[in-house]
Amino acid sequence: MHLDVFAEGNSILHRVDPRVKLLAFSPLVCVVATAKGIQCPLYAVFVACALAALARVNVRALLERILIINAFIMPLWLFLPIGTPGCTIMSAGPIVITADGVSLALAITLKTNAITLITIAVLGTSEVLSLTHALLHLRFPVKLVYLFFFCYRYIALMHEEYQRLRKAIAVRAFRPETNLHTYKTYAYIIGMLLVRSYERSQRIYQAMLCRGFTGKFPLLRHFYLKASDYAFVAIMTLITVSMLFVSDGP
Repeated sequence: MHLDVFAEGNSILHRVDPRVKLLAFSPLVCVVATAKGIQCPLYAVFVACALAALARVNVRALLERILIINAFIMPLWLFLPIGTPGCTIMSAGPIVITADGVSLALAITLKTNAITLITIAVLGTSEVLSLTHALLHLRFPVKLVYLFFFCYRYIALMHEEYQRLRKAIAVRAFRPETNLHTYKTYAYIIGMLLVRSYERSQRIYQAMLCRGFTGKFPLLRHFYLKASDYAFVAIMTLITVSMLFVSDGP
């Protein structure tokens, strides 16, 4: 699937058992998300960059996702330094920029980038099907696991159909402009996208029935822990514990 762009590779992290990845990932991300101050988020960014380097992910695809994430963070830098009470570092008339506001915006930025990089490096290096299989092995609720998998599958399906429709209008010399024709064309695309996605979903469901789907998937392949998996979870546990001691205080 197109969303498994980082799952293709043969790095150390690609070979780690998905069950181990899930067990090591969850506490690390929770510690990063709830950390106080700036020191722990900075440490988390360093760890995240190291993990991304170990994963040897596609740099261009990684930067594209990082830029998108930071585009949503930028508005915080406009409002938090002004709207957060604290020690004033700059003022221009009614506009007052506080140190606490800048620190808060910086902490959110560092945490967001760290969590994004860790997610891509640890979970993104496994196929979604493998992660789903691992969740079932870890005794997560079956309905919740299947809901996650089907949501992913149909998001991927709709994206594929959208790419086909875009190519179809491109070969017909369509160029988007600010006019009624462009608006009508995109409206037709949305309508066709829903119709085609529904038709594809029916074919996928029939294919699942042919492969023995009876409300749950038969698990034919099982995971086996290796020495490298134990080493990975030990190192990640040490990193997570060390982050608890790297803090600017309450």
